[in-house]
Amino acid sequence: MLDLPDDLGQLRILERLGVIILRDIRIKIDEVEKRQAAMRPARVPHEGPGWMVAYLRERGRRIPAAVHIGDCALAGKNTEPVSGEEARRVLAEGSIPGCSICRPERELGILG
Repeated sequence: MLDLPDDLGQLRILERLGVIILRDIRIKIDEVEKRQAAMRPARVPHEGPGWMVAYLRERGRRIPAAVHIGDCALAGKNTEPVSGEEARRVLAEGSIPGCSICRPERELGILG
């Protein structure tokens, strides 16, 4: 705790100074956040399908295993491209899970 004076006038001056300092700190935080956001690398758009469903083979049948973002290295070769709308639908209804690595539900705006 600060050792503050008992004089109301001095306390009001300190209060005003605190408000000014807080405003300046918030302005600086905003500047730093914008600078850091501008320095973050943007996700490079990938070639190929935007969304894929990976399949497993079980007794000669294809079983949907997971929804992936199109450039996910874990999708494997046994995949099928799907539209963003279709990927969003199957993830939202829970019929096919999303990849726990590329997290397609995050990219599609689905809370999960």
